[in-house]
Amino acid sequence: MNDLPFGFSSHGDNDDDRDDKAQNPGAAGGFDPNMLGQLFNQLGSMFSGMGSGAGGGAQSGPVNYEVAANLARQQIGDFTPMVDKEASAVADAVRLAEVWLDEQTTLPAGITTTAAWTPVDWLENSMPTWRTLCDPVAEQMARGMTDNLPEEARTMAGPMLGMLSQLSGSMYGSQLGQGLGTLAKGVLTSTDIGLPLAPDNTGVLLPEAIARFSEGLDLPAQEIIVFLAAREAAHVRLFTHVPWLKQRLLATVEQYARGISIDFSGMQDLAQGIDPQELFTDPEKMEQLMGSAAAFEPKTTPDQQAALNRLETLLALVEGWVETVVSAALGDRIPSTSALTETMRRRRATGGPAEQTFATLIGLDLRPRKLREAADLWRKLTEASEVTVRDGVWGHPDLMPDSDDIDSPAGFIDSVIGGGTSSFDDPIAELERTIAKEKEERGDTGEHGDEEDDAGR
Repeated sequence: MNDLPFGFSSHGDNDDDRDDKAQNPGAAGGFDPNMLGQLFNQLGSMFSGMGSGAGGGAQSGPVNYEVAANLARQQIGDFTPMVDKEASAVADAVRLAEVWLDEQTTLPAGITTTAAWTPVDWLENSMPTWRTLCDPVAEQMARGMTDNLPEEARTMAGPMLGMLSQLSGSMYGSQLGQGLGTLAKGVLTSTDIGLPLAPDNTGVLLPEAIARFSEGLDLPAQEIIVFLAAREAAHVRLFTHVPWLKQRLLATVEQYARGISIDFSGMQDLAQGIDPQELFTDPEKMEQLMGSAAAFEPKTTPDQQAALNRLETLLALVEGWVETVVSAALGDRIPSTSALTETMRRRRATGGPAEQTFATLIGLDLRPRKLREAADLWRKLTEASEVTVRDGVWGHPDLMPDSDDIDSPAGFIDSVIGGGTSSFDDPIAELERTIAKEKEERGDTGEHGDEEDDAGR
């Protein structure tokens, strides 16, 4: 949309306060297929260097993040740099949203710093979290490639066996880079995919992506910006004041990764068709090997499926709470709140770049499939009790509803209203009450205990 408020500008607008363009070094705009050929040559050189003890350019962990970052930046291509007025615009939008959110949740504001990011800013600032998410998966896959190789392939690989982990890291890094490059151009806020990707207590909007997003909607741009700022602020409140939440999300991904097993049934045919020594000198052979990686995709185990279900449920509860709070805070103030809420629901449900990235890299589908049902649960709980009771459920992970509760919320709401949530405010006190109750039920007394002690002596 033209003439966006709060200082936001469309990608093609001229602005005297803005540099003409910021171009990522070495990128001519868009993804250059020739980069893959260059990558293969670099990998061949890397492996040759390893043989002579040089090892230059090899990654220090299970993923070659240098390859990932370079490919992502090339995928991003041209981007519009941020200027001071856009940073001020983000601060203004977040400040307004926070005032309205204060009326609808007991969780205090969590944002102390605001920022307007370019796609490259998002890439650089979110990379630490991507390392946390991707390393366990890559480690398990690399271990599977070396530990579970068929004997024929192991013999054929010979001296290259020790290099497979680096090959796996480069393969994974190239996939990660292309995925993050696509994702960086589409995210609207730092919490757009349901995970906290910005530094703590930081609220972020990406004006360039928001401008493109606004052009596809017949809605006032000012309302869109404040709506997205409110969603960002609500997410940050949760991740700031529910200390177990971020760790639980990341731990669930790690649990999923630990269960990864690789099907190497296609390795023998591949090994028969490729001379491992050719990988040192012929980039096309390496391209063939990387193109055949689909033959070794992870298999989903029952434990992994359980972890995936827990992750989807928790993401749905986060998104549902955010939707409920934002709708209550903005509904009477911004006429397009309902339309924007439905747009965001569909955006997450249909699976955009974020979901595709995770499905490719980790095997996880981050779509909160029960978002609508989770939002309905939080809304009904608020109507049946009050905001304090609803937000108190986040006080302890054991208080949270599960997937069955989302499907049938009546029983969960009755248990919360009847039992309250204060018992988890002090876990030690709750444990002491439980022990005392058990003693009372057994008829234990202090005197009885003394008699038993005397008898023992």
